[in-house]
Amino acid sequence: MSLSDESITPTPTTEQDAQPGFEGTEPVDSSMQEFYQLYQELLVTTLALTGIVFVSVWIFYSLNIALNYLLGACAGVLYLRMLAKDVEGLGREKQSLSKTRLALLVALLLLASRWNQLQILPIFLGFLTYKATLIIYVVRVAFDSDSSKLRQP
Repeated sequence: MSLSDESITPTPTTEQDAQPGFEGTEPVDSSMQEFYQLYQELLVTTLALTGIVFVSVWIFYSLNIALNYLLGACAGVLYLRMLAKDVEGLGREKQSLSKTRLALLVALLLLASRWNQLQILPIFLGFLTYKATLIIYVVRVAFDSDSSKLRQP
């Protein structure tokens, strides 16, 4: 099969190029598939890291501190989900990211400061678990790209 035998059909890449009547139904391209895979990977890694840290904190400290950490980690996962939804709509519906996601952390820290059963530091560190996931991802990708450069002749 030669390249000239293949039929080339252009696909709409932007909303302006789309056919009339199909404005809201853009095809999911490879970049969006990569985005969904990245989001899924970050979510699974965050949940696994949360489980590991939760059990470790429970063993080395107390159940109360571990539950505070878990509350913050759940808020971090919710924040990550809100961020992904915001990024997903970027370009089609919105031109910039909203800043209301930080209200989640602020509300949680205010609640922790008012209620004696909650502790601010474990909640805040739990919230930052998704940041640790991002660091793990970046280091893994950096080492993967370095090792692939070494394998090439």
